[in-house]
Amino acid sequence: MPRNRFHTGLIMLWAASVFTLLITLKVAHAEGADKYKILHSFKGQPDGGGVFAGLALDARGNLYGTTSGGGAYAEGTVFELKPNPGGRWTEVILHSFCRPDHCNDGSLPMDGVTVDPPGNLYGVSGVIFQMTQGPGGWSFKIIYGNAGDAMPPNNDPGECDLLLDATGDLYSSCFSFGKNYNGAISELWPGTHGWKEKNLFDLCLHPRNGVCVGGNYPEFRLAWDAAGNLYGVTTEGGVDKAGVAYELERTGGEWQEHVLHSFPAFSGDGYPPSAGVVVDGSGNVYGTTFQGGNGDNNGTVYELSRQQDGHWKETILYDFHNGDQDGGSPRGGLVFDKAGSLYGTTTAGGDASCLCGVVFKMTSQSDGKWKYRVLHRFTGSDGYSPQAGVILDDKGNLYGTTTEGGPGGYGVVFEITP
Repeated sequence: MPRNRFHTGLIMLWAASVFTLLITLKVAHAEGADKYKILHSFKGQPDGGGVFAGLALDARGNLYGTTSGGGAYAEGTVFELKPNPGGRWTEVILHSFCRPDHCNDGSLPMDGVTVDPPGNLYGVSGVIFQMTQGPGGWSFKIIYGNAGDAMPPNNDPGECDLLLDATGDLYSSCFSFGKNYNGAISELWPGTHGWKEKNLFDLCLHPRNGVCVGGNYPEFRLAWDAAGNLYGVTTEGGVDKAGVAYELERTGGEWQEHVLHSFPAFSGDGYPPSAGVVVDGSGNVYGTTFQGGNGDNNGTVYELSRQQDGHWKETILYDFHNGDQDGGSPRGGLVFDKAGSLYGTTTAGGDASCLCGVVFKMTSQSDGKWKYRVLHRFTGSDGYSPQAGVILDDKGNLYGTTTEGGPGGYGVVFEITP
């Protein structure tokens, strides 16, 4: 080949390579446009460790959560993360559980905290507690239960936070066994002489041939719809004994249960429910299952919608069929952004060498289907196995936790900015 043609060929080959590289970088940048940042890495004692629960956000932009271990007495903590100028966050331990000489405040909290409009915190640690901030700092108060009392079992931690109504009453399926020891939905409200508790609805009071058709062992956080009805899931019971999604309709002073779906209802359906549900403005209900689906038994994201005849229809929005890349086995709940997109986490999959879980986003398409996209794949050094869902601030930033991993080895609090 003549020399000028040889050089021309090299130049053309170099130009093509550069163009390919630029396109690759552009695509990589577009796919990785969401920025991941560790806000705090837990180190164990005296810091917290083992973050199974999600986060709560107050009006000032502070984050709150719990750890199931660590703290001053190695029995867990309530912590606060405060944003500082320059993007840094400061951790403050608000409470360490179970002082050896005075361990009546519970221990090893596996659930998160709830923040009311004035900024008070509520949580579960074997007791129901309230934390209030005053001139001298934060104070801890038990509002229900004793440390020696056994709370109902919570096999899938991280999503059994307390739910507030507009008057400041608390609702949960976490702290009552029910009349038949199959669980109940309860309400706590402040009275003249302290907080009062009552069961709103007892599950499985009248089983059919030994089967709790309406579900039993309710877990995870409840959700409201616009009419003031409650929605939740059970981990057992139902026609196929793998849990149900239910609605509690308030009619006068009574609550009536409607079973929306029994898992699994068909081949490829998910089971059991792995987190609480969320309700959109049209009354559709969304949630996750830990197993099932048409793929590798890695779980599903599902939607329940009311039909014209009053029955409910389940639609599988996403099947975790490619766990090594897209994650699998979700335990955390879902959350909506202002545009109606859904966000969640998986405990496993994502990075083939780690299988440490992912953060994902789902966007509704014009054809009615949903597009799934991984926002972040955990690799261990940046966190491992998120067990709870994420929350959003008013700017669209995501905040979440992992149970393990990170520079300190005991889990992280992370932020993903769009």
